Amino acid sequence: MIRRRTLLAAAGGGILGSALATGTARADATIPVDPSAAYGTWEGWGTSLAWWANVFGTRDDFADIFFTTKSTTYNGTSLPGLGLNIARYNLGACSWNSVGGESMVASANIPRFKQIEGYWQDWTSEDPASSSFKWTADATQRAMLVKAVQRGATTELFANSPMWWMCLNHNPSGASGGGDNLQSWNYRQHASHLAAVALYAKQNWGVTFSTVEAFNEPSSSWWTATGTQEGCHMDATVQAAVLPYVRSELDKRGLTSTRISASDENTYDLARTTWDSFSATTKGYVDRVNVHGYQGSGGRRDLLYSDVVTTSGKALWNSETGDSDSTGLTLASNLLYDFRWLHPTAWVYWQVMDPSSGWATIAYDAATLQPGAVQTKYYTLAQFTRHIRPGMTILDTGVSYAVAALDTSAKRLVIVAANTSASATTLTFDLSGFSAVTGGPGGLVPRWNTVTTGGSDLYTAHSDTYLSGKAVAVPFAAKSVQTLEVDGVSV
Repeated sequence: MIRRRTLLAAAGGGILGSALATGTARADATIPVDPSAAYGTWEGWGTSLAWWANVFGTRDDFADIFFTTKSTTYNGTSLPGLGLNIARYNLGACSWNSVGGESMVASANIPRFKQIEGYWQDWTSEDPASSSFKWTADATQRAMLVKAVQRGATTELFANSPMWWMCLNHNPSGASGGGDNLQSWNYRQHASHLAAVALYAKQNWGVTFSTVEAFNEPSSSWWTATGTQEGCHMDATVQAAVLPYVRSELDKRGLTSTRISASDENTYDLARTTWDSFSATTKGYVDRVNVHGYQGSGGRRDLLYSDVVTTSGKALWNSETGDSDSTGLTLASNLLYDFRWLHPTAWVYWQVMDPSSGWATIAYDAATLQPGAVQTKYYTLAQFTRHIRPGMTILDTGVSYAVAALDTSAKRLVIVAANTSASATTLTFDLSGFSAVTGGPGGLVPRWNTVTTGGSDLYTAHSDTYLSGKAVAVPFAAKSVQTLEVDGVSV
């Protein structure tokens, strides 16, 4: 993640809106939920652990706040846990040792808490039991990884950059001109580092990584020697050369069931370009396509879905996204675009804690590393994560401002919708496509509301809405997000 993404998202905005979207809720509307049009089984919600977990990884309260749905007291306030169930662990690229008279070259602009210590610190041996590996590294981020797993999270191992000594200029922030920076003679070694950590984690940490990702926004050119974080440009040709090594290095360690994800490109359109450039053989090494959502409301999500899921038969995640709107309304709007057009089976926010109050759900001070205020974005995100749960089936609503998810065993339909306009509206959800819709006692439909402009409604529960036959009408305040739970629903 880099701040340039806000500019990129702004530049890309409106492409999808003009080409595909049915618009945001601006007037009273009736929305039919179609149980015959389904988009897969929901796998869940997540966050990347670097860098916030490198600061707060030992804290159980944050582990509970983010990785459970129970209420946890934070700064005197009871927070409803977000219930995230996916943790992306960042394999570090930094170390401060000297090897054969050579050492890491660090950007003058990278803060210490964004420098993640890697495990394979000395190229003289590939034996993980040798002194070339430092398994006590990255203790704080790793602590949060373990806490997340103990709370039921599944995990992905990813690398922002190869180890510094694998980089052409020994700088894990990037090449001076933003070009390829992984030494060609270390393609396999980068894969070996990932696989060695995956095996060690399984044997020693109680962590089994479901997927391994060798790249992070690899085609982007902003990974430079003066950057503010770890990063490495690797064009599609380099990616295609690395991927078979990832598979072989996992397999030779017995990790044959560990899947490979790629390529975590910055935008939907760039992800499609990279994917389409791969040969059939290269695509065969990839089990899931990860994409980042920094194109905002722009980009052809629908074409990426078609290329990856419909044509190639691969899984698809939005594996990282974020924005600078502290209210969460932008998050809700773009997430609902994803549900309408991208159809991912999981969605991952970049940093649930961040020094920028806009990007954060809970902010912290970059200088003192002290946690701060809970942002409205936290409560907006809770509208989705606490109700659309793993195992549910995502259904079509025909609009880009509402999503529906069905829990068939519980006979519960969840609807989350956003009114992004500056005026109030009423949305009526037509459920006539279902064979049975009873609701709770008297047809009660519980709802939760977050008004992003402030006030008392911050993920506030209400018990004042009822079915009328097989429909439910709900008033929406301006710039608000609501969640409905309709019980007694059968297809």
